[in-house]
Amino acid sequence: MRAFALALSLLLTAIAPRADAGTPGEFDYYVLSLSWSPNWCTLEGDARNSPQCARGAAHGWILHGLWPQYHRGYPSYCQTVQAPPSRAMTAAMADVMGTSGLAWHQWKKHGSCSGLSAADYYALSRRAYDQIQRPAVFRELVRAIRLPASVVEAAFLEANPALGRDGITITCRDGHIQEARICLDRTLEPVPCGQDVVRDCRMKDAVFTPLRSLR
Repeated sequence: MRAFALALSLLLTAIAPRADAGTPGEFDYYVLSLSWSPNWCTLEGDARNSPQCARGAAHGWILHGLWPQYHRGYPSYCQTVQAPPSRAMTAAMADVMGTSGLAWHQWKKHGSCSGLSAADYYALSRRAYDQIQRPAVFRELVRAIRLPASVVEAAFLEANPALGRDGITITCRDGHIQEARICLDRTLEPVPCGQDVVRDCRMKDAVFTPLRSLR
């Protein structure tokens, strides 16, 4: 019985995605994570009194982060020689990330593994965010709707012809559309996602809420 348990443990270790400290600059590709702000506010942000969720805010798809990724798993919280970002640097990212706090957290957890300085990591993150066309149709919603997650993916693919179906995934959380995750190489060209990233939400009736400014 012990031998079976040990074998099972070794097997699970072998197939489990890696999430370790890693070495800065050693990774395979990036995941650009775009979060639909109104849904995050409904599920979490309102309870935190986040300024991202203030009534009248116009945040739609915000930049959750640009994540260094292995083909399976990802590095995090790397020990880097790069200086941490200043308050001015994190504050300057709030327009696309919602808050300076998110910008700081993303540097600490993910940017530290990029091998870049904080300034260069934020500049690359903004460039990645700017080059992806966020479908305008979602900003025009005036009430909450339910829709298949596949419709959100199709909208991104239509707006970004260079993306392939294996290069984007839509995630859900607690019955809501959560994020669009897009896989990019180091030069920000689209690439196929690894097996642990390309797991689409299968929901047919996920909630999608409108911008706060339209309520």
